[in-house]
Formats: sequence, structure tokens, C-alpha cells
Amino acid sequence: MYAIIEDGSRQYRVEEGSTLTLDYRETAIGQPLELNKVLLLASGADVQIGQPLVPGARVVAEVVEFPKKKTVIQKFRRRKNYRRLKGHTQPFVRVKVTRILKAGETV
Repeated sequence: MYAIIEDGSRQYRVEEGSTLTLDYRETAIGQPLELNKVLLLASGADVQIGQPLVPGARVVAEVVEFPKKKTVIQKFRRRKNYRRLKGHTQPFVRVKVTRILKAGETV
């Protein structure tokens, strides 16, 4: 069983047990996170395509860690005594998918 979900204007294909990196949100490690924007839900030959969302379907994930990615921007003009160094740290949330629920199912 797999699902295609939307989060932060990006789409992800998820299965139970898979991990994915999402945009940062206020939560704690070990907390469940519910993703409601399910675009497609497939279980073997049974495929439900949303218009635009599959009604009642959701993906339950658990927060695993908060990775950060450091980006460094450097500008340099030779012989002009011009050097600029600027950095940015983008926070993320890494989650592990625990359940993919159809309409009417409970955790």
C-alpha cells in the first residue's frame, strides 16, 4: 500500500515504514504528525484518485529528528578588496510513516 501526499506545495510517494523530510513545523521528537492532503491511495489493484483529495484518507507519521542544512553564500571580486560571506541554516523535520489510513479507519 502506498499513497501520494502533498505538503508544502511538494508531492511525496510514501509507504509504511518510509522516512521523508518535510518543512519545519512546531512539534517534538516522538510526537505523531497527521498529513491530511492525500492525492492518491493505492492498495494492490485498488487505486483511489482524489479530485483533488481522497476524502477521509490520511497518513500518520512519527517525528524522528530535526536535521538542519547550512548553506553558505560567498561573493568575491578579485583585486577589489571585496569579500562577502553569508550563511543560512534551513530547518527541516524528518518523519517516519507509521500508518496509511483509508476513510473511516482509526489509528
